[in-house]
Amino acid sequence: MDQLSFLEDVPTTQSVDWVATRQVGLQRLENFLPRAGRTYARTRNFDLGPMDRSNISCLSPWLRHRLILEQEVISATLTRHSLHAAEKFMQEVFWRAYFKGWLEQHPGIWSSYRSELQRLLDLLPSDGQLSARYQTAIEARTGIECFDAWARELVETGYLHNHSRMWFASIWIFTLKLPWQLGADFFYRYLLDGDPASNTLSWRWVGGLHTKGKTYLARSSNISRFTNGRFDPAGQLAAATPPLADDGPAVITALRPTDVLNQALPYGLLITEEDCHPESLDFKSNPVGVMGLAATNQRSPLPVGERAAIFARCAVEDAISRAEAQFEIDRFESSRLEADDWTDQLTEFATASNIKNIVTSYAPAGPVAERLASARPQLAAAGIQLVEIRRAYDEAAWPHATKGFFKLKAKIPKLIEGLNG
Repeated sequence: MDQLSFLEDVPTTQSVDWVATRQVGLQRLENFLPRAGRTYARTRNFDLGPMDRSNISCLSPWLRHRLILEQEVISATLTRHSLHAAEKFMQEVFWRAYFKGWLEQHPGIWSSYRSELQRLLDLLPSDGQLSARYQTAIEARTGIECFDAWARELVETGYLHNHSRMWFASIWIFTLKLPWQLGADFFYRYLLDGDPASNTLSWRWVGGLHTKGKTYLARSSNISRFTNGRFDPAGQLAAATPPLADDGPAVITALRPTDVLNQALPYGLLITEEDCHPESLDFKSNPVGVMGLAATNQRSPLPVGERAAIFARCAVEDAISRAEAQFEIDRFESSRLEADDWTDQLTEFATASNIKNIVTSYAPAGPVAERLASARPQLAAAGIQLVEIRRAYDEAAWPHATKGFFKLKAKIPKLIEGLNG
């Protein structure tokens, strides 16, 4: 079958406005819904280029920051399509929950990645060969046209098609023979939807570390087909993908319990880039004030891409504005959104608001969780309780994310039924 016939019922072009507000995310969802069923299943693997994202949802930046919620996307999709017709799209939504839940129950993987990344970055100044190969890759000078185009697209737009992310990671690891941690860091620094779990575990999956021994090989024929001939790196790519050296068993850790809020006491609301939909958190009484903090600049020891930082910051700002209107409260004006010391900011917030409880959405493994963990004991010493509330969606999905995705995949119909019940 001709490649283009797969795309016959998809609009010819559709660029994306990467604006970090809930309103824009909801409009993006509404525009995509007619194509979320069988059309998506047929066309989703095509990377048509940065000016044509008509065949995919591009919802990941809004979902990653929870400007829109997974449950909203699922419900809206199933008002237009049967679960069978929208199966592929539903699976993509639940892949995010799988990765989040898996990393949350294997926190050693995240800490290992962070420490190994720092070791590699410290090594670069003294290892001229590694440094030169690394710079050639991130500066889009490898001579592999598709790889270089994707490197530029990532830096310039903050986004890459999921299929291209897989190709890119495979070329990085197996053709360029660069450490996967440096590639994961490159993605994480620039992606608007940069997520500790999805990004780290996807790179590990390509390298054969997540599903032990199962690697992903980027083939020139596959790239040519699914870019409609825009790229054809014949003869330039590795022909084999030996799994990376095993970095040890992934030890399962029980999910950290969610905190319990004493709603008889006044409390303040903290919004972070992990969850920008405070209106839907399970409050029985309104908070007395709201503040926002962002940890985007902690994604990496290296500078974080401006577009990614702006998207996260604007997402938090949008959430604060909606919280002020929803709960009829004021923002804590003295807070600095990208403050280095969260303890001082949270302490000042509690003191100014005359509260002993600060509530925020549960932060899974990543920079926000690290900042909260660092601040928690000092806040407790000052008599301030930090309360993290985990959403019902995560409570339902994460326990099934202990092994491969297919364990969770089998539960999707039941999970949807339970969330809608």
